[in-house]
Amino acid sequence: MLSIDEISNFIQEDAASNKKREARKGQNYYESRHDILDYQMYYVDDNGQLKPDKLRSNIKINHPFFTELVDQEVQYMLSGKDNILQSENADLQKELDDYFNDDFYSEIYDLLTGTVSKGFDYVYAYKNSEDKTTFQYADSLGVIEVKGKYASDKEDHVIYVYDDYTEKKKKVKRIQVWDKTQIYFYVEEDNKITLDKTESLNPRPHVIKIDEKGDKYGEVLGYIPFFRLDNGRKQFSGLKPIKGLIDDYDLMACSLSNNLQDFADALYVVKGFDGDNLDELVQNLKVKKHIGVDDDGGVDVKTVDIPYEARKIKLELDEKNIYRFGMGFNSSQVGDGNITNIVIKSRYALLDLKCNKLEIRLKQFFRKILQVVLDEINDRDDTDYQLKDVTFKFDREVMTNAQDNAEIEKAQAEKEQVEINTLMSLANILDDETILQKICDVLDIDYTEIKSKIPKDETQAPIEAQTLLNGGAGDE
Repeated sequence: MLSIDEISNFIQEDAASNKKREARKGQNYYESRHDILDYQMYYVDDNGQLKPDKLRSNIKINHPFFTELVDQEVQYMLSGKDNILQSENADLQKELDDYFNDDFYSEIYDLLTGTVSKGFDYVYAYKNSEDKTTFQYADSLGVIEVKGKYASDKEDHVIYVYDDYTEKKKKVKRIQVWDKTQIYFYVEEDNKITLDKTESLNPRPHVIKIDEKGDKYGEVLGYIPFFRLDNGRKQFSGLKPIKGLIDDYDLMACSLSNNLQDFADALYVVKGFDGDNLDELVQNLKVKKHIGVDDDGGVDVKTVDIPYEARKIKLELDEKNIYRFGMGFNSSQVGDGNITNIVIKSRYALLDLKCNKLEIRLKQFFRKILQVVLDEINDRDDTDYQLKDVTFKFDREVMTNAQDNAEIEKAQAEKEQVEINTLMSLANILDDETILQKICDVLDIDYTEIKSKIPKDETQAPIEAQTLLNGGAGDE
């Protein structure tokens, strides 16, 4: 087992790692906590000292492009979730539907969201009250993988850290150390890690069961039940290629807002001000709407033209590049108004490309957890299901033009009718069974189901076959 000093060192090293720092940044941007919120304005005073400028406007507005891009990718990946795991074996399909249900895909939704936004994320397996393996999301920011070569016992471990509260409402960190046989529980309070005394069994086996006599016993899984999904080999967040563009968009938009705020009123050039200080002048202009000047004094009103056109063009360019390099679907695109299915499909091209890359990783991930499920089913039911008995199918849904769809269906129906008419014109050359079989192929009908309906009297066959087919194909 790991010592407390080892656990503390692993947690500190992980918190300071570049991988976790980038992951936290991705999560911050997904939750609309951008760098613009820390933006400060300064000026140099008469003594050459840099000081915060508290008089100028410093508007801070987030523009959550990354949130939209992440949700787009996740929703698009799972748009056909009901058909992802498929099997031709009806009994196996029933088992798969029981394990991989809506609750499972709810956890997968969180997994994909974390994977895209942070670069990698986890689910872990546990036994539910029905003694079935169930999967639950685990935040990657709290998961630390420890390779055996770095541990004193030369065994692989996973350290899982999460925040919790004591009965006295004091915030603490709960720490779980998993190995291939059991779980150790610790608590960190006031920067000190100790064994968690609230756990009655510490360490504890992976699974605790109750036999027929009511006695408890432990079960060892033989593996560490944490499964990781990576957003590419280097585990980069989807934020990485577009962070600079989002920051620039935030800065341009906020700078424009600051300009409008600072120069909303006219500038007053005052000569011969009859007062003690500048603050009095500003106060009189804002509140009393008048100031006093001497005989040679006066007030000249000046206005400032804000270069908003340049900022507007820069904002439009940034937005275009954010969706382009973020490989997302820009719903604000208008185009020339000719929104055909071809145009819609072209706008989904980058999103499709990005999802295709993630789909490969997701299939690898599904195979890992599917093997766990199949092993459990085989042990329980004495079956021999294999990974090859299950296929993965992602039917991602794309919005379409209804008019285009209607025209396509009409053209397909006309094509089928032409083919049927051609086949019927060959009735004197080909036998009825061949013609009927060919027509069934055209109409995508199971020939074996209607074979029994073919008349036995061959002299009536052409007439009744024609009537049957007219009823199936529809009269024009």
